Amino acid sequence: MRVSVCQLNARDDRDHNLAVARDLLDRAAAAGAEFAMLPEYVDYLGPAERAPKPESLDGDFAAFFATAARELGLWVHTGSFHEAGPDERRTFNTSLVFDPSGRLAAVYRKIHLYDVEIPGRVSYRESRGVAPGSEPVATEINGVRTGLSICYDLRFPELYRRLTVQGEARILVVPAAFMLHTGRDHWEILLRARAIENQCYVLAAAQIGDHEPGRTCFGRSMIVDPWGTVLAQAPDVETVVTADLDLARLESVRAELPSVANRRL
Repeated sequence: MRVSVCQLNARDDRDHNLAVARDLLDRAAAAGAEFAMLPEYVDYLGPAERAPKPESLDGDFAAFFATAARELGLWVHTGSFHEAGPDERRTFNTSLVFDPSGRLAAVYRKIHLYDVEIPGRVSYRESRGVAPGSEPVATEINGVRTGLSICYDLRFPELYRRLTVQGEARILVVPAAFMLHTGRDHWEILLRARAIENQCYVLAAAQIGDHEPGRTCFGRSMIVDPWGTVLAQAPDVETVVTADLDLARLESVRAELPSVANRRL
């Protein structure tokens, strides 16, 4: 199964962001990918007062990527977008997956919200404007069980173990906008850890560069195999990286080092 992860620099211009996203999906399809994914908040990263109105699951955002999936004959993971939430104050941070016919195949709402206070460095409370999701989601993507997550979820290994054991995932996906000061120390380590401990492929599509207001994302989108080996990693630009997933190798890793099967808790 050939997969691509798309890395972009979403700003406060939604039309531009979507145009860049479509170009990256075109490049993924041209590289022979069967499945391509985008980063967290591919629709908008900028000042809250200029944010576009949140949409429902059948709004223009969803229609845009349904069309892209259908025209390219590609499984598309939209990263995430600002979905209309449970009240006027809060949205959901939501991922959509479309199959090659343009059918909506899965929806996941981010469960773990990034509420962090580091004096003198960062003050960010995602929960002020975002409502948490409540349900882990695993789905079939091109015939392979795939566990869905978003960004800060990466720090909660119990989610990925549940996706692996109960959801029977072979692939774990992480669209993200990981901030520079944490990403440079933790991003690759956490992705490789989730791959090793669950013996899954991990696909991580990240935002890169500066975003208003005063936020810088780390980038380094990557594809990691079940042994924890980085198969492909993006440089620090908007780009697409592609790799082939060998599901027979995954089963071999699980047979030779059966740590998932040997769990006691």
